[in-house]
Amino acid sequence: MTGIDKNKLIEVFAGTLWEAELIKGLLDSNAIPCAIEDYSIGVVTSPYLPGGGDVVVVVNEVDKEQAIKIIESR
Repeated sequence: MTGIDKNKLIEVFAGTLWEAELIKGLLDSNAIPCAIEDYSIGVVTSPYLPGGGDVVVVVNEVDKEQAIKIIESR
């Protein structure tokens, strides 16, 4: 999580844990610091299964526009 300013995080993606991991890898490979916030903690089923819970990818506020462009171009 190096490079993340915890005070100014912006959500750029929401989906399954599987999708969020792919988006995080995409952003990481483009040198955009990001993190996954998993709201499915405590869910009995695996978060990789459908209905596993809400997972979001967050970036620093200053990286929001670039991150969205990268995500939309996939």
